[in-house]
Amino acid sequence: MSEFKSGNRKIEECIPELLEEGKIYNFLKKDQRNYYLHGEVPLLKTKGNSILSKPIASILILEATHFEERGQIYTKGTYKVVKVIPEDQIYFNGFSKSS
Repeated sequence: MSEFKSGNRKIEECIPELLEEGKIYNFLKKDQRNYYLHGEVPLLKTKGNSILSKPIASILILEATHFEERGQIYTKGTYKVVKVIPEDQIYFNGFSKSS
């Protein structure tokens, strides 16, 4: 959210400071992205330069749409938070849910 607060990104490009289980959020990503739509996937924070966090939540991608604006391709959509993952808990093994 700091990137939104500093005016560098739109709010849809940022992960909310407080994720709530069961709530639906909008997202916006530059470039064309493909998402798995048939089950839970991990939500990760990007720290830049391809540095990713551990999964912070399990989400369902509900909708993803590609569009072009001013010559730039974007992907927008919605996701639902299934579970917020505590920092010390393992919930995924790769992209598979742990039992």
